[in-house]
Amino acid sequence: MSAEALYIGIDLGTSGARAAVIDAAGTLHATAKSAMADHGGDHRDPQIWWAAVRSALAAALGMVEARAVRALAVDGTSGTMVGLGADGAVIGTGLMYNDPCPDPAILDAIARHAPPTSAAHGPTSGAARAVLLSRRGAVRMAHQADWIASRLCGAWVSDANNALKTGYDPVAARWPDWLAAAGVDLRTLPPVVEPGTVTGRVTPAAAAAFGLPPDCRVVAGTTDGCASFLATGAEAAGDGVTALGTTLTVKLLSDRPIFAPEYGIYSHRFLGRWLAGGASNSGGAALLAHFTAAQMADLSPRIDPDQDTGLDFYPLPAPGERFPIADPALPSRTIPRPADDARFLHALFEGIAGIEALAYRRLAELGAPALTSVRTVGGGAANPVWTRLRARRLGVAMPAPRSDEAAFGTALLALRGAA
Repeated sequence: MSAEALYIGIDLGTSGARAAVIDAAGTLHATAKSAMADHGGDHRDPQIWWAAVRSALAAALGMVEARAVRALAVDGTSGTMVGLGADGAVIGTGLMYNDPCPDPAILDAIARHAPPTSAAHGPTSGAARAVLLSRRGAVRMAHQADWIASRLCGAWVSDANNALKTGYDPVAARWPDWLAAAGVDLRTLPPVVEPGTVTGRVTPAAAAAFGLPPDCRVVAGTTDGCASFLATGAEAAGDGVTALGTTLTVKLLSDRPIFAPEYGIYSHRFLGRWLAGGASNSGGAALLAHFTAAQMADLSPRIDPDQDTGLDFYPLPAPGERFPIADPALPSRTIPRPADDARFLHALFEGIAGIEALAYRRLAELGAPALTSVRTVGGGAANPVWTRLRARRLGVAMPAPRSDEAAFGTALLALRGAA
């Protein structure tokens, strides 16, 4: 009797890699992780990325029947890129998703030629990274997920999600001509397919190294944020996912794209629909500016989430906001500070919940479907007081996420692609 078919998702983050193995029903069979610190620690070095992926993948496959794996996919940090020479070898280190462009002239050229709705604008523009990598002598560009996938199947191809911030037009489904006018050599950019598209099969070397079958498919991946959305189980238009981590990130599944850079909103083409949203500077970092995690845990039971403080806070860790208000000088508003610490924390929770509600409301005002549910991931999801307070503000169902692991979402993408 043949073994049950399995599917693998690989998630590459800023500190390490994780692999998840699921079956055709979406049941998790194995998961493993590997920190970059265990392989030298330089999170900019693609060889360190690969070492962490290789370790996590081997560990996960060691818990299952590797020969039963039918497909795999990779996600990576959105906008992280690496340059390649004519022989395919990496040139230098990677440029990370949050690395600002050091040359204002490159950013000025992009600002002049890119349409206002492009996700390539801003100091951390992926298009700017493409120009910088060309100056290093790169003749090919690869996003982080592309490069890892190429180590497994040999194909030079990207997906529409990872390519978005590099200037890819997801509506027209092509690299636009304005990129050339802005100084990007279009010949260096990879072919782009939709996430979930089969791009090839594992190479004989990869099959031998990991014990995979030679017909194991490699499926075009996505960004870590999109993978996390898919992992939650959100799948209908109007389903939202809020990530309460260091920052506050909101994504809503929409039947149409929403592009509004004046509010910090962009959209990914995703599984036949659109994933619209943005990232606020508010979130955990704004809370940690006033309280430690232990203090918040002690104070939270003293908060009644069914009552309002009457205060109107907009907590930020420093001046400047990206979404749902795009204002680089927006000040944090956390005064007057109540004498009682529990009431102050209550007001901070309210303020961030208000930003979240404004974010979803802004999307609806711009044509996205009305919010019907919100699943929450990130450290803030574990605070029941904050969850209840947010539920009152949002006024929609808040089901528990199926998973909060991006690797699980990417495994689901591999399953969809191989179907």
